Amino acid sequence: MDNIIRIEHLMFEYKRDEDNQQVSALNDVCLDINRGSFTAIIGHNGSGKSTLAKNINALLLPSGGAVYVNGFDTRDADRLWDIRQTAGMVFQNPDNQLVSSIVEDDVAFGPENLGIEPAEIRRRVDESLLSVDMYELRKKAPHLLSGGQKQRVAIAGVVAMKPECIILDEPTAMLDPHGRQEVMNIIKKLHREGITIILITHFMDEAAKAERVIIMDDGKVKLDGSPEDVFSRFDEIKSLGLDVPLAAELGHRLRCKGIDVPKEVIDIEKMVDYLCQ
Repeated sequence: MDNIIRIEHLMFEYKRDEDNQQVSALNDVCLDINRGSFTAIIGHNGSGKSTLAKNINALLLPSGGAVYVNGFDTRDADRLWDIRQTAGMVFQNPDNQLVSSIVEDDVAFGPENLGIEPAEIRRRVDESLLSVDMYELRKKAPHLLSGGQKQRVAIAGVVAMKPECIILDEPTAMLDPHGRQEVMNIIKKLHREGITIILITHFMDEAAKAERVIIMDDGKVKLDGSPEDVFSRFDEIKSLGLDVPLAAELGHRLRCKGIDVPKEVIDIEKMVDYLCQ
């Protein structure tokens, strides 16, 4: 398949504030992300997953190695707009991305800064709000919205810029279960429409919805494969201080009791179907 992101021996170091020491946040990371794919990246705090996301979007630049977005080197300052138009980013706190007092004006902010024609901006804003089920609230003030609704507006603002890839850095971390489900439904919908999704998350059940799961630890890729393959490596994941999806853990315990639960049963829906047979 065609790669939209190529990461070659990526290193990233920063100076720690308290003692001015150099700290390695990413260490020789090599990855390819296929166009149109849905990849989840998980790991505990400090594992390097958010630093990796910011390197892909050129918010951070490599200390060593290289990151290519649609063939553009993120270190090439002349290609910064091309890179960020290709790979849009949604952050953990939607309030940090909302800039206007009306929802539709907020979504229009990005295309306006790209110099898009007003008629095309109007079309993009309407399409983006419809795609995240927020069109009916387009005249509302963002501060009156729920957390999940704010995050959907933030996603619409990125979608309006027509990126081929969207990087979501823990977009559900500050939301309640209902808000998390709202946002995950939108993410899956955008993926079905052909957008490449890179989801940074610490929720294992969210990662189980992806096509590919990457587990990071200490700035390195530790596991990489399909959700079924990765979450079947129960002991390795536990040794990294991480949990597995509830259904995957239940399946593991049932297999230990001699019940032959298929390893591909890693989410609640599949587990219910299996147990109700």
